[in-house]
Amino acid sequence: MNIHSKNPDFDDSMDYLSDVLKDVNEAKGLPNRHYVDPATFEEEKKHVLFANWSAIGFGKDIPEHGDANPVDFIGMPLVAVRDKEGNINVFQNTCRHRGMILVQEKGKLRGTFRCPYHSWCYSLEGKLVTTPHVGGAGHNTHEDIKRDELGLIKIRSYVWRDVIFVNISGEAPEFETYAAEVIERWKEYEQPMTHGGAVSSFKLDVQTNWKLAVENYCESYHLPWIHPGLNSYSRLEDHYHIEQKGKFSGQGTLVYKQLKGSDGHVFPDFENLSQRWDEGAEYIALYPNVLFGVQRDHAFAIILEPKAIDHTVEHIELYYTPDGATSPNYDAMRANNATLWKGVFEEDVFVVEGMQKGRKGDYFDGGKFSPAMDGPTHMFHHWIATQIEAGHADKD
Repeated sequence: MNIHSKNPDFDDSMDYLSDVLKDVNEAKGLPNRHYVDPATFEEEKKHVLFANWSAIGFGKDIPEHGDANPVDFIGMPLVAVRDKEGNINVFQNTCRHRGMILVQEKGKLRGTFRCPYHSWCYSLEGKLVTTPHVGGAGHNTHEDIKRDELGLIKIRSYVWRDVIFVNISGEAPEFETYAAEVIERWKEYEQPMTHGGAVSSFKLDVQTNWKLAVENYCESYHLPWIHPGLNSYSRLEDHYHIEQKGKFSGQGTLVYKQLKGSDGHVFPDFENLSQRWDEGAEYIALYPNVLFGVQRDHAFAIILEPKAIDHTVEHIELYYTPDGATSPNYDAMRANNATLWKGVFEEDVFVVEGMQKGRKGDYFDGGKFSPAMDGPTHMFHHWIATQIEAGHADKD
């Protein structure tokens, strides 16, 4: 048998995506090329991750004026900085003179970005402010060096739920439009929330393609076998699908069990939540690379950082009400809560790594979805396919 004759990984046209774009009861998943082929990884980088609002970091990491954090986003050098007004700006981390990286390490800037090569300096708003000796020794100006035209390249950015989103292409809709449905869905949570400190921050280094982490997070089908502890009280039958075509998907539960301290107390609730959150919780993947969770007394965000086609770092941060995040009364509970969540997320590692290994099987055709259980995952595959097709249509 010639596997090339039927394997969509050898189809150079966009026809191979037609099966992915079918309804869930007939569709196949994305074929192997989207998990193992470097050329397809580059396509996704351009048409999925750079073309949309992708996450690169957290506001809590640059809390004060002058704090800057450099990020290598799939090879793109970026830097996020907080200005004197408290706003977060994101720039290409490249000097406009000779292309030197400006910020090498996370830290506080002394009022400006200073290039370590020739000391060109930029304000925290990206304006070029000094160009020493650019006109010759002792001459800091030159008629052909127009500072107002040589500011840092600013990248569109937006901060929501402390996650720093960027749109590299500059062509996506405004973030408030892009994420309007999930913002509306969780509008009750538009209130102060505070990071739980060092104990509430951890990451997992996973040998898998970033999409497999999204696919696994979207669905509750795997709970009885992969998360037996969680499933013991928040059962498979207590869950429901969340599906917003072209935007996000995930799962919700009707049974959320609050963590209790040694004396029986619980974390303080976010204010003025409706009754649906008394025992409910929701877990949503906002496409392309952010996983959010909300409960009555805490929330979390996970940024999936694609390091390579088969390597992803999951950055996980936990948030509480201001009192829940800072009061010494909850120190032990915050540590316990982080341990519990880390344990849950670690249970998924062998699954997503196993699926990555499985994608090397030449005869795997993308797989078959359960129409009853895999709707949220299929929706993500469908969205990826639409982005790839749209990118090729624009190119043509």
